[in-house]
Amino acid sequence: MTNDKIAPYLHSETAQQQLYKRTLIVILCSQIFGGAGLAAGITVGALLAKDMLGTDSVTGLPAALFTLGSALAAYIVGRVSQKYGRRYGLASGFFVGSIGAIGVVIAGAMDNIALLFIALFLYGAGTATNLQARYAGTDLATSKQRATATSIALVATTFGAVAGPNLATTMGKVAESFTLPTLVGPFILAAVAYALAGTVLFVFLRPDPLLVARAIAIHQTAAETVNAEGAVDKRQLMRMGIMVGAIVLVLSQVIMTSIMTMTPVHMLGHGSHLNAVGIVIGLHVAAMYLPSLGTGVLVDKVGRVAVALAASVTLAIAGICAAFAPGDSLLWLVVALMLLGLGWNFGLISGTAIIIDSTTIHNRAKVQGSVDVAVALGGSFGSVVSGVVVAFSSYATLGFIGMSFALFVIPVVLWGYKANRAL
Repeated sequence: MTNDKIAPYLHSETAQQQLYKRTLIVILCSQIFGGAGLAAGITVGALLAKDMLGTDSVTGLPAALFTLGSALAAYIVGRVSQKYGRRYGLASGFFVGSIGAIGVVIAGAMDNIALLFIALFLYGAGTATNLQARYAGTDLATSKQRATATSIALVATTFGAVAGPNLATTMGKVAESFTLPTLVGPFILAAVAYALAGTVLFVFLRPDPLLVARAIAIHQTAAETVNAEGAVDKRQLMRMGIMVGAIVLVLSQVIMTSIMTMTPVHMLGHGSHLNAVGIVIGLHVAAMYLPSLGTGVLVDKVGRVAVALAASVTLAIAGICAAFAPGDSLLWLVVALMLLGLGWNFGLISGTAIIIDSTTIHNRAKVQGSVDVAVALGGSFGSVVSGVVVAFSSYATLGFIGMSFALFVIPVVLWGYKANRAL
């Protein structure tokens, strides 16, 4: 971006806020499409693998593959964004995700397991980008707007993410009309949705909010001096903040992904129809994203620590509900999965706000990408282990393990809070 495009924003808070609001609108539009693309893997990825592989014990593998792909993409998108801006980083991630979704469709048509695994890995780029897009809205936000800005991006994802699972049957019929396997239908939707999300960002995310924010920070700090001792304390606090925020984000992802991944398999094993699976997953995804606007305001008003603790408690209750829910009870599974989504929402927004507070504009995108790598790897771990746990033990055992992980968040957050106050 040329200096003449940045200059109008250096001295005018009004211009900065106008660009901030415009950026949020662009993110809102892209996230609607991104959410629809994200839902395909959640809804039918495990079922497609089960059909092609013929066993339940590896049904967590698809989610593991696209979360591994998400990990690599998070790293690359973070560094591309740090160097070239959010526009190039996010758009490229969505385009790769679209290519991966097309690959899944082809793999299903050819009944090619190797191609399916490669395609799912690429599809994960869309998942990572969909998650990282939440950061773009915060680049020009004030410290009291950061969680709210994050939540606005997430709530936009709701529209596509809720529609996606409930279109599983319809898209299955579309696939059948082309003599394709029914379960690749949602990936046709994902390919189109991710491509549209990337196009919106590439065309309209101008001027780039990260590059503008970086220029503003350089301009504002050019003449500032910092006490050396105070700088050391601040760096220590920032490192601790990144650690705490990362743990909140990673454990929230592990718990949510592991239980969510096996719920469709658990339901179908007890005689539920694909439509019922779509309802449960659709409401789960709604609970993941729809409360975001309220959660963001809550984080900004009440504080990061309180909402992070609420995330722990909510996820623990979700694990208990999943453990005791009858496999054929749509109501109990809806309750468990909605609480799971809500707890994840609390953890994601509070953890994200902690990460943003603990970074500067000069290293933020790179750190965010690195943290999201850990989040993706945690999700991959949860997906793989969840299939093994359910195959060799039970879905109830998986719920209890999720509860235990959730409770571990409490001492971590309290440790970070006390250390922060001590410094």
